[in-house]
Amino acid sequence: MLVRIYALALNTFREAIRNRIVYAIVAFVIILNLFTLVLQQMSSQEPERVVKDTGLFAISFFGSITAIVLGVSLLYNELKKRTVHTILAKPIGRGEFVLGKYLGMCSTLTLLVLIFTVAFTLVLWLSGMSVDAIVAKATVLHFLEILVVAAIATFFSSFSTPFLSGIFTLGVWFIGRVTPEMRLAVDSGKFGDAIGYTLETTMAIMPDMFMFSPSSRTIEGVHWSIHGQFLDWSYVAMAAGYAAAYIAVCIALAMVIFTRRDFT
Repeated sequence: MLVRIYALALNTFREAIRNRIVYAIVAFVIILNLFTLVLQQMSSQEPERVVKDTGLFAISFFGSITAIVLGVSLLYNELKKRTVHTILAKPIGRGEFVLGKYLGMCSTLTLLVLIFTVAFTLVLWLSGMSVDAIVAKATVLHFLEILVVAAIATFFSSFSTPFLSGIFTLGVWFIGRVTPEMRLAVDSGKFGDAIGYTLETTMAIMPDMFMFSPSSRTIEGVHWSIHGQFLDWSYVAMAAGYAAAYIAVCIALAMVIFTRRDFT
């Protein structure tokens, strides 16, 4: 089984890195990081903040966009081209097929994040800054966020079209990013029981994307920032556990749905 999953993952990785959209995103991220050198010169105050904020934003945002672009078409393309029939005619289970495709996409995203990080590191070096533990922790958190987004996109692609899967994934990603604001709205008591219960249910189901982007936020009464006091590695480990659990649930559901799906 491991050999079959590895073969599927490798094939998915090879297909993904040939996607022109991926190359366009990589080029744009590199240009954006280099452009921060210009922004740094234009900023008379806190040039370090400009460089770090822009670099981490590029990793988080464009990494998530790439995960959505690849994830929503992950299974659909195989169905559209009817290559899935040829693959599943071999001794490969549908669950193995979904898992192998996701792992292959994760390999691609890992490579992209490494490229983004190298470009970010180069800009920091050219700006006379160094990659400290805070930047490393923030980068790992954003990488975890990207993997979660990829799992969500894979889940939706198991039963929907790429367009709808993209809309659904973007919606989940956005709601996950505003969970603190939703919590404040519920705790304020301004809504009725029905709306409050709906928001509570939504927050319980949706991923807490805020967990992967805690900079400039207050958590348990303490203000955390990549430009000052930041969370320790134990928080990163907790976030990794949360990401692994959410990814496992999404992929398990995608495997069940795809196994029962009729695409003959």
